[in-house]
Amino acid sequence: MLAKLLESELAARGVKSLAASDCEQIVERLVEQINDIELGFAARNVTGKPEPE
Repeated sequence: MLAKLLESELAARGVKSLAASDCEQIVERLVEQINDIELGFAARNVTGKPEPE
């Protein structure tokens, strides 16, 4: 589903050179990065450390 949204957004911006599999891989990597960021925030909340600037 996210890959389809990415394809639509890219097409709306004139990008037509990515295959569906490329979009899927990009979305997979973005989700991984978001999860890492969320885990970092959760860890900071538990430890009480402030966010880096």
